[in-house]
Amino acid sequence: MPQPNFIFITADQHRGDCLGVEGRNIRTPHLDQLAREGTRFASAICPSPVCQPSRAAILTGQLCRTNGVHDNGIDLDPEVGEKGFAGALGAAGYDTAFFGKAHFSSYDAREKTGSPESVLSSEDFDDTWSGPYMGFEHVEIMLHGHNWFTPQKPPRGQHYERFYYGSGRGDELNALYAQGGRDTGGAAQTWHSQLPLAYHNTPWTADRAIDWLNYGRDADKPFMTWISFPDPHHPFDCPEPWSLLHDPAEVDLPENRSRDFDNRPWWHHAAVASEPQGNSAEVEIRKSYSRIPPQTDDQLREIIANTYGQISLIDHHVGRILNALRQAGLDDNTYVIYSADHGDWLGDHGLVLKGPMFYEGLLRVPLIVRGPGVAAGQVVDEPVSVLDLGPTLYDLAGVSALQTQHGTSLRPLMEGQAAPRDFAMSEWELLPNRVGVALSLRCVRTRTDKLTMDMRSGVGEMYDLLRDPQEMINVFDDPAYAERRQTLEGFLARRPDDIGPNRIPVGPA
Repeated sequence: MPQPNFIFITADQHRGDCLGVEGRNIRTPHLDQLAREGTRFASAICPSPVCQPSRAAILTGQLCRTNGVHDNGIDLDPEVGEKGFAGALGAAGYDTAFFGKAHFSSYDAREKTGSPESVLSSEDFDDTWSGPYMGFEHVEIMLHGHNWFTPQKPPRGQHYERFYYGSGRGDELNALYAQGGRDTGGAAQTWHSQLPLAYHNTPWTADRAIDWLNYGRDADKPFMTWISFPDPHHPFDCPEPWSLLHDPAEVDLPENRSRDFDNRPWWHHAAVASEPQGNSAEVEIRKSYSRIPPQTDDQLREIIANTYGQISLIDHHVGRILNALRQAGLDDNTYVIYSADHGDWLGDHGLVLKGPMFYEGLLRVPLIVRGPGVAAGQVVDEPVSVLDLGPTLYDLAGVSALQTQHGTSLRPLMEGQAAPRDFAMSEWELLPNRVGVALSLRCVRTRTDKLTMDMRSGVGEMYDLLRDPQEMINVFDDPAYAERRQTLEGFLARRPDDIGPNRIPVGPA
């Protein structure tokens, strides 16, 4: 049997319960089918609840305080990135490629960094550049990918931006993008974009990946590709007609959607009330783009319906990728994996977007695997992490890692074996530029409980996920939970002793 192929598909800010098979009123037929044909990890968490740290952790197999990318705006060291799973598979003879939003380096660095993802440095890369980058031999990427910021005009930008402006309609498209098709009742960062679908970055990402699968890869080599969709990350700007697919009146609202800072750790309130630190432009981005004020139920319905539309659009193009794989005759020896870098509170506890409150909506992500030997229709509740991806690929391909790994192969669980897990871990080191206060957060999730602590102050929160799935009662100081808390703190202490120094961000994101 030849070495297997791997297609790793991710969305940005796709929470774990936003799938039809999870019971929410969302249309995801292709992802639901993928789950029926493979194994769904129902308790999978992200290695960090924010973009860059999570993506760097997934690629390198190392928690963010070890690989150095402990917050947005910190570039992944190329020497570390190139030893991630793409570099290791490439060194073993795999053809490797990346399509879509990478975000291994800062977009908005204050000065040129030399990274192809830096807006300022991107003008130094000519139109023929397509890698290598972070261990991927071939890349076709975009900058930002979230159209709060319109695509950079050439000579800045990368492959998507050149496609977008290559139409000769760039300024017209920007105007159409920002134009809303109907009233959304004042919902924050929410509109029905009039950007024609032909120019949207979701179909573009799928198109480029499918083209590579059909014509670009070396057919004599096994392949690994990461296909990274930028949505459903805010702004909630789903283009018509996909934005109309879910009626706001029919979406499912969170059960508890009021801000409840009582009986929570001190940083919950501080994170939404403190002034971020840094220069005025970066502080303004944090306040206007990275924070959303409380929304009415009707406004929240608009946000959720728009998010559902973004996810359904991604689902449609996942179906196209799966069709291309089938038509190429590659189904039998290819693992398809779908996941996300992190979730979104999406109204839980009166919060939207992400931040240093590790509620399930933010922490838990989809994780679906289909491929040779993977049990079909299986749902696994063991606590796992997307950090386990690298060790899983190495196990399946028979390839050795090039650096220390913090995860564990999912293969036994995928194949239906009894392979219990004690916990999965997530972490985030925030400097005051993020939310105005410094935090060193570490979280462990078991099948039944979750504990998050600020390692600086020793303050924490703990939830009994079986009795209290909505995370309403913080039992951190409850004597009845003292023994369970001690067990969870022991899991926190098992984090490998390889934490590096804090690094200063080169930009806000």
